[in-house]
Amino acid sequence: MKVVAFNGSPKAEGNTFHALKLVCDILEQEGIETEIITVGNKRTSGCIACNHCIKTKDERCVIKTDHVNNSIQKMKEADGILLGTPVHYASMGGNMKSFLDRAFYVSGMNGNLFRHKVGASVVAVRRSGGLPAFNELNNYLNYSEMLIPTSNYWNVIHGTTPGQVLKDAEGVQIMETLGKNMAYLLKLKELGKGKIEPPAMAKKVYTNFIR
Repeated sequence: MKVVAFNGSPKAEGNTFHALKLVCDILEQEGIETEIITVGNKRTSGCIACNHCIKTKDERCVIKTDHVNNSIQKMKEADGILLGTPVHYASMGGNMKSFLDRAFYVSGMNGNLFRHKVGASVVAVRRSGGLPAFNELNNYLNYSEMLIPTSNYWNVIHGTTPGQVLKDAEGVQIMETLGKNMAYLLKLKELGKGKIEPPAMAKKVYTNFIR
């Protein structure tokens, strides 16, 4: 089994990276392969609402000048997806937002590629705004019918300079507990393959409120 983690910070080894690594270290101890990919320092175009991915159904965004299409395939192949972001104005980083908008839209328009994968979110913050950013990340997981493990508190860890989050004892425990619960859920899902039939995907109903 493998979990791919996306670091939405412009700092490749800042506090968001350390938060993700705390979770990944536990997953590795449980025999689950992990990979951390930094997307926050990569120039990422936002979705241009062209709906090309709906027409082609080739699991690719029409914008082919950045890393997004490669990342979509990594997410499709993985058993679990971990999202991490710093907090910018009580929100996720801009490049992370652009990346997730495109990746999850392509997934949704191509048969929901991430459906029933195990997914979780973590946030690193200096002081405030952690929960709004955490909720933003979870919107993508919820919309995609992913299986979301929890921890013993909201998945937010605090620190300013790179590595300072490791001094947040409660935050460290939150990340490690998340790692244990994520590994547990991944193993349960693996054991259920071929034994428990997953529910069929419902055809999406769209309701327009203004006609």
